[in-house]
Amino acid sequence: MNPIQLYTIGFTQKTAEQFFNTLLKAGVHRLIDIRLNNSSQLAGFTKKEDLKYFLTVIGNIDYRHLPELAPTKAILDEYKKNKGDWAVYEQQFLALLDGRKVENKWSADLFHQSCLLCSEPTPEHCHRRLVAEYLKERWGNVEIKHL
Repeated sequence: MNPIQLYTIGFTQKTAEQFFNTLLKAGVHRLIDIRLNNSSQLAGFTKKEDLKYFLTVIGNIDYRHLPELAPTKAILDEYKKNKGDWAVYEQQFLALLDGRKVENKWSADLFHQSCLLCSEPTPEHCHRRLVAEYLKERWGNVEIKHL
């Protein structure tokens, strides 16, 4: 059985050209938006409806918003606004994913050649990395590539 190819990307510090070209070069077929808030003015070219349009027109890439893969506002605020500890955030977020049993909500096929989107420029301190690693741990046959 071929492994699930799962990508991750953040839009911050990328131009629209860099962002879309990166997705196209990787061969992404679906972008899975895992942001809690995807309609903020701060999202720029990645606002929900704009992003869906750009993905379709530029690369015939499917768009899905799965907020079940986002942290709660309380967890996010504690880390971002109160300058919380990353290790605590990670523990709380992974417990949330486990409690939500996200690995059972969708078929692994949905994630093949898909890319998890959030805002952080790099995956080190980002929930997209945690989601990808969580799914790999549960499903096994997942190859993760951070774009």
